[in-house]
Formats: sequence, structure tokens, C-alpha cells
Amino acid sequence: MTKNKLELEVVNPSGLTEVDWIAVNKVRRAYERGGWDAFWSEFETFGDDLMLQIMVLKALFPDVMRKAIKDELAGAGFTLEELPALLKKTKRLATEQ
Repeated sequence: MTKNKLELEVVNPSGLTEVDWIAVNKVRRAYERGGWDAFWSEFETFGDDLMLQIMVLKALFPDVMRKAIKDELAGAGFTLEELPALLKKTKRLATEQ
């Protein structure tokens, strides 16, 4: 590994499925081979699978993901603490339709 590269390690493995682990390892190997450009190129192969993207980024960069989610929620007028109740309400509304 070159001196300027970070060591990409799984910081938060909680909740990772086998599919998530495969994706995490794909982006880690891509990064090791070709740096950030390769990382993001491999990441883009996940397409529109938002949950997979979130799980991969959460595993590698939990603090960054937490801040991003918190910022997005704040932009929508919610707090991180309100998220569980918001998700329950969303799930309830979806099942009522």
C-alpha cells in the first residue's frame, strides 16, 4: 500500500448481511488497487440499491454517514432522535394503503 492511502477497515459491522460484506470487500479491494477513483467506480456498480450503498458506507464511515443522515433529517425538519417514530409512522402508512 502506498504511503498516501488510507487503510479502509470495517468500523461498524453491525447489521451487515452476506451481500453487504461482499459489497464492502469489493469496494475495499478496488480502493487498494486504484485509490478513490476505483472505489467510487466500484461503488457505482451498486446502481440504485440505496440500502446496499448505505450499509457499505455505514460500515466503512459510520461517523460520516451519521452526520449525513442527521443533516438530511434536519433539512426536512426532523431530528435523529425522531427517526424511529418517523420510520414506524411511515411503515404504518404503507401498510394501510
